[in-house]
Amino acid sequence: MSADDEAPEATPSVELTGPDLVRAALAQARAAARAKGLTPGQPATSRRRSRPGIERSGSGPDARDPVRFGAAISRLVAERGWEDTTTAAGVLANWDRLVGPEIGDHCRPSSLIEGELVLVAESSAWATQLRLLTRTIQARIRDQVGDGVVTSIVVHGPAQPDWRKGPRRVQGRGPRDTYG
Repeated sequence: MSADDEAPEATPSVELTGPDLVRAALAQARAAARAKGLTPGQPATSRRRSRPGIERSGSGPDARDPVRFGAAISRLVAERGWEDTTTAAGVLANWDRLVGPEIGDHCRPSSLIEGELVLVAESSAWATQLRLLTRTIQARIRDQVGDGVVTSIVVHGPAQPDWRKGPRRVQGRGPRDTYG
C-alpha cells in the first residue's frame, strides 16, 4: 500500500476539503473492498458472484450464438428424429417437380405412410397407365429424394365413396343401396 492509499488523519478540529476529502473517500472504499476479499486490479467479471449452473459467454464460439434459421430448423429436425417425416412431406409437397408435369397433371399423391405411396388418378385410363409406370415413378423418386423413401406405389382410380374409416378393415357385406 502506498502513502497515497491511506487517508490523512482527520482531527476533530480540521474538516477535510477538496483533494483530501476525495483521498479519504477512496481509502474508505478500498478498505471496504479489502474486507470483502476483493483486491484492486481484479477484473470486474470475477468480482461478481456467479450463480451455479449459469454459463457466461466469452469471445469464442458458443452454443448460444445466433445461427441461421435453416441451420436451426435442420438441427431441430435431427434432434427430434423427424428426418423421415420431413422427407415424406417433401415428396407430397414437390410432387409435380419429382414426377414431371405430364404425370403430375393427371394424378395426385394421397398419402405416404411407411414407404407406401398412394396415388389417386383423374380417370380409370390414367390409373391403368400409372400402374404400368409405377417402376419408372419409383425410380424417379429414388433418384431425386433417396433410396427407401418410397418402397411401393398403390394407384387408385377416380374418387368414389369410401365408407371405410381408419387403416384396419374387416371383410363384410359393405354398404347397400338402401339402409332400411
